[in-house]
Amino acid sequence: MNPRLLLVIGIVCISLSPIFVKGMPVPGLTSAFYRIVVAWAVLALYVLLARKLKPISRKDLLISLLGGLVFASDIAVWNISIRLSSATVATLLANLAPVWVGLGSVLFLKARPGVSFWSGTLVALCGMGLLAGLPALLALQFDLGFLLAVLSSVFYGIYILLTKDVLRRIDTLTFMFWNMLAASIFLLLLCLRYQEPLWHFASETWLGLLGLGLVCQLIGWLTINRSIQHLEPTKVSLSLLSQAFVTGLMARVFLGEQVTGTTIVGGCIVLLGIAITYIRPTSPGRWRLPREAPKAPHP
Repeated sequence: MNPRLLLVIGIVCISLSPIFVKGMPVPGLTSAFYRIVVAWAVLALYVLLARKLKPISRKDLLISLLGGLVFASDIAVWNISIRLSSATVATLLANLAPVWVGLGSVLFLKARPGVSFWSGTLVALCGMGLLAGLPALLALQFDLGFLLAVLSSVFYGIYILLTKDVLRRIDTLTFMFWNMLAASIFLLLLCLRYQEPLWHFASETWLGLLGLGLVCQLIGWLTINRSIQHLEPTKVSLSLLSQAFVTGLMARVFLGEQVTGTTIVGGCIVLLGIAITYIRPTSPGRWRLPREAPKAPHP
């Protein structure tokens, strides 16, 4: 299949995730668990029957499992933020992950990002402040949904930093098998700890949970990963920023969410800032998009 068409399919699939989460009558932790466990069950069946599960070192296994715990935390917090706020705003804020990846690289990897990163970060933070609202920003009083969406982006930034090297060393399906296995177990324990419902749902809810796992998690990211193999990774990442706009449109159509002018302007500023962070200088006065990027928008 055409890689550009695969990318479009992937964007539509992951954009549906907040719609499923917001539209189903289940808590955010429950939908997070079923999103991962359904996708893992289907993937596990395939890799085991087809013997695609390859051996990996103990270090890579530990990183894959730890990455699963961080990814599970990200999805859990994000789902809860979607339930507490609008699907559009939660998705916009969750896409701040590249900013935290850059800051984490500065603090822990001693990287030296250029002017484009700091400029883009400043622009993105201005957009985030606009989304929060000037009174809340001045008083430093943010609603819980807003804070959880930002925390979700921080978790995903940590996930990218943690797993970016191991993904260069091991097979993608093998990584996803161990990563989603750890995420599923962790989310199950969280659901049991907080006594979130795990069964006795209506048939429509079960269909929604299956769709969340199969469409948003499995098909969405398999098609995107496949497109990355044939398209320039940075351009794929920039294209994925359109997820927020697709989610906003779907939220309006399916959930009846009203998108304010402030949300539109603030969201555009956030995404513009993120896009600016991808630009790299090649020589004085000349700039380009890098061929590879360690950053990726929120799933």
